[in-house]
Amino acid sequence: MSIEGVLGKKIGMLQLFDSEGRSRGVTAIEVGPCTVTQLRTQEKDGYTAVQLGYGTKKRLNKPDTGHQQASGSKNHAVLGEFGFLNDELPSLGDVFGADVFEEGGRVDVTATSKGRGFAGTVKRHGFHGGPKTHGQSDRHRAPGSIGAGTTPGRVFKGTRMAGHMGSKRSTVLNLEVVQINTDRNVIFVAGSVPGPNGVSVRVRKTLKGRVTVL
Repeated sequence: MSIEGVLGKKIGMLQLFDSEGRSRGVTAIEVGPCTVTQLRTQEKDGYTAVQLGYGTKKRLNKPDTGHQQASGSKNHAVLGEFGFLNDELPSLGDVFGADVFEEGGRVDVTATSKGRGFAGTVKRHGFHGGPKTHGQSDRHRAPGSIGAGTTPGRVFKGTRMAGHMGSKRSTVLNLEVVQINTDRNVIFVAGSVPGPNGVSVRVRKTLKGRVTVL
């Protein structure tokens, strides 16, 4: 039984030392326990997948409560669907955790990035700003010209300008699983993960390099 991924939350960053004594910057992610709350089948839904529930919520509305009662699970705060890598589907109420992954494997992590509020072009897009000499006043972080004058006489859509930054769904691909703690359902992945500590994340086995056998 091989599931594609699980739900979890970001705990924080720390350093680990590998077998060669090298210091590795890693992100600790709690992955599970995740309960199977619904099954998607080819006959009924047109595809095969499982819906997992993670975390707890103090109150749920009646539709969500009735939906989760079918699997005997508690008030899960987060629900998400994942595919299966073989034809053996689990049963309602089955639990998955860190044992889904293996050390040395690769994962893709999806989460909501940190919100930065209203940001200027220097911070948001990496603009260089204006010159700091020759009489330029208060132009150090200005965006500069945003379009031509007569032709086309307007500003093109998609022009990079100041605006709301962050707080978007973001995915980091191909992160190495450095270490796994199955007792606490925690995996340590090399590098950074989007979002602040405590944010909900989706962790999937990476799709890069995966070979499909026909």
